[in-house]
Amino acid sequence: MTFVSSAALTNAMRYQQMRMQADLVKATKESSTGKVADVGLALGGRTAQSVTFSRDLDRLNVIVDSNGLVAARLSSTQTSLGQLSNVAQTFLSSLTTASSGDNSDSLTQSTGQTTIQQLTSILNTSVNGEYLFAGTNTDVKPINDFTAPGSPAKAAFDASFVAKFGFTPNDPAAANITAAQMDDFITNDVTPQFLGAGWQTNMSNATDQQIVSRIALNETTETSTGANSDGIRKLAMAAALVSSLMSTNISRAAKDSIVDHSQLLVGEALSGIAQVQSQTGIVQKRVSDASDRMKTQIDLFERHILDLEAVDPAAAATRVADLTQHIETSFALTARLQQLSLLNYLT
Repeated sequence: MTFVSSAALTNAMRYQQMRMQADLVKATKESSTGKVADVGLALGGRTAQSVTFSRDLDRLNVIVDSNGLVAARLSSTQTSLGQLSNVAQTFLSSLTTASSGDNSDSLTQSTGQTTIQQLTSILNTSVNGEYLFAGTNTDVKPINDFTAPGSPAKAAFDASFVAKFGFTPNDPAAANITAAQMDDFITNDVTPQFLGAGWQTNMSNATDQQIVSRIALNETTETSTGANSDGIRKLAMAAALVSSLMSTNISRAAKDSIVDHSQLLVGEALSGIAQVQSQTGIVQKRVSDASDRMKTQIDLFERHILDLEAVDPAAAATRVADLTQHIETSFALTARLQQLSLLNYLT
């Protein structure tokens, strides 16, 4: 009687429902993804091949995503370098006008101050919380403000002037400084502060080491530029000289010497900035080419994985529909069986 009882029939139907529900989950997954639900069961010995393809595909996708961030950083760097070049060009135009005597000292000094302020602002640009020109110190502002109160770079500059001449630039005695003396001061006292060790002591917090990124499975490259390049240093030095000394009491000959030195420095700075722009452009091209190659590889891997794991969408959809219908029928039969009772036949 156990095998023909309503309880036995109900339990058998319940077990069948559980099995069909498990099959329905797999069939639904296959229908929605277009791939087998259980790779190991479906592929057997070829599972290792599928796993290897999937692993390589994930690695390529990670690098392509990383290259997107690298490309954004390089693009912002190019924009900033372009702005820096424009600032230098404007400054050079002002110095050229000053050398011909058409600019007042105060106007030239104001242009120098604006230049160093703009240079500081551009070099301290950040993208996604990372400073573009800081090298590997991406969380630290790369350049200190020369014009800020208490600036160590400005203090060092002023101290070197007093140590050289024995008085400040606004002292009446400064009117006696000769061009040769100013040349000597610029060469031996100011140059080490900007083109020597003084730059990283007082002005720069950036590292010489740049960010190295993996742009392909077997290719790495530097993907940043720093504030310690010669072009940037020379522009800062010229702006510091002009902003600090052009409106002071130093002699006309000394001021002319400052303008001449600054013109030369800014011209070299423009060349240096253009070289950095060119190098950055080359890296941009390498990153773009690497991403294109990897996208081709990604497409191939996806095709191989699809060849191994793909299911017939029509067959998967039909199986889902059949299982759903069977489950609904099983529920209906189970409900009818649960209503059977001997009490209904007792009188």
